[in-house]
Amino acid sequence: MPDTPVLVDGGPLSLDEVAAVARRDATVALGEPARAAMAASRATVDLLAATTEPHYGISTGFGALAARSIEPDRRRTMQRRLIRSHAAGMGPPVEREVVRALMLLRLRTLATGRTGARVTVAEGLTGLLNAGITPVVPEHGSLGCSGDLAPLAHCALVLMGEGEVLDGDGGGPGRAGSGSDRGGRRPAAEALAAAGLAPLELAEKEGLALINGTDGMLGMLALACVDLAGLLRVADVGAAMSVEGILGTDRAFLPELLALRPHPGQAASADNMLRLLDGSDIVASHREDDPRVQDAYSLRCAPQVNGAARDTLAFARGVAERELAAAIDNPVVLSDGRVASNGNFHGAPLAFALDFLAIAAAEVGAIAERRTDRLLDVARSHGLPAFLADDPGVDSGLMLAHYTQAAMVAENRRLAAPASVDSLPTSAMQEDHVSMGWGAARKLRTVVDNLVCILAVELVAGARALDLRAPLRPAPATGGVRDALRAGDVGGPGPDRHLAPELAAAAALVRSGAITEAAEAHAGELA
Repeated sequence: MPDTPVLVDGGPLSLDEVAAVARRDATVALGEPARAAMAASRATVDLLAATTEPHYGISTGFGALAARSIEPDRRRTMQRRLIRSHAAGMGPPVEREVVRALMLLRLRTLATGRTGARVTVAEGLTGLLNAGITPVVPEHGSLGCSGDLAPLAHCALVLMGEGEVLDGDGGGPGRAGSGSDRGGRRPAAEALAAAGLAPLELAEKEGLALINGTDGMLGMLALACVDLAGLLRVADVGAAMSVEGILGTDRAFLPELLALRPHPGQAASADNMLRLLDGSDIVASHREDDPRVQDAYSLRCAPQVNGAARDTLAFARGVAERELAAAIDNPVVLSDGRVASNGNFHGAPLAFALDFLAIAAAEVGAIAERRTDRLLDVARSHGLPAFLADDPGVDSGLMLAHYTQAAMVAENRRLAAPASVDSLPTSAMQEDHVSMGWGAARKLRTVVDNLVCILAVELVAGARALDLRAPLRPAPATGGVRDALRAGDVGGPGPDRHLAPELAAAAALVRSGAITEAAEAHAGELA
């Protein structure tokens, strides 16, 4: 757990701060500017609540029921019932890190003072995060418009002392239901009491303030941006190892060629690959007198594909950073005292970015699979044994590792179909266009999980190819990655053995950052 709390003062949060709270259990602290801003906007809400004029979310119903004016003595009851009715999700619970991220981001919006919630509500969310209490949030329920209503309502329910929380270690990254609640569940009231936290009674406007945000979509986008920044470096490492192992050339990656098409991502990727291949005896061995004119696209165009994914990530990161500075609620309390309805809760900006990232990540995996297939094909691998097997025919080598990789590439292609074009109207046609951003985020998480494994298979194949090119020596950087794999329980060439544990070990090295660290020890920091 990081020692320094993440300060929530109403200003923007960084992607790294979101990851620290979501994944490393960093604590949070509510800043004094946030407390002052919340107190001021709450005073405005209290004044409006005392009038006879209807104000949405304060003295009226919600959504398609907004036309009904609610009597003063029933408004707090209305807030409680809003949360109970909207906590209507179904399916397996989402991952602990996703729930922590969305609670942090809802806290950040409250801290802007634009929601009209009391400071005690923000303190309640702070208490949950710092106590490690994680509400059970079912996977299905959000359409990504009016915010992530159902997921946030399940969190608000716990603030009220109702619902369920994860008991013990709630797990980390992974698909919903894959260990995300392996510690079991227990009643929220019991968990609050054990942590010394009191249930919260919601006042006017506070039910809406707790659920009308894009925080689930944004949390998953933020975490995906962090993950893909690392995975795109690994993709360049794997591509370099494949180029080297299959006797490809590094001349296509020269900066004067990349400058003719000035996309920043491909320039960064090509520079990575040049540095990764620098000093390779294998590459140097066929630089002269090689009858081949040019390499296949999966080798030669690796920087163009991985680089385009980098540029897509830069776009998505910009979207995430703007949203991390936003105040999302409806209605909002403006600095001049007006309480105004708006459409900022619509998740379209996030949904488009999430879908675009899924497309880019799917293609990074697709081109990696093509290189792996080439390494294993005796007709195209330029002297390597079929399937990199010890005794082809007796041994199958990495044949089935490629099958597994291809299956995940195929799944990612299906998941690359955009969710954001699939609006379904709800709430008696009041919410007649929705973003489906939550669904886009959920499928992106699966795409990213699959990409880890797809890249791991290429690394296993590439490392084995480098060994089989002995006595020629690989580049220091790619050789260092090969050595890290060997030290991490990923064996080299030899008779067939149980392969699944080695693939899992390679995937773990990708996730941990060990692959990138091994490469950077020789090539310098990768872009």
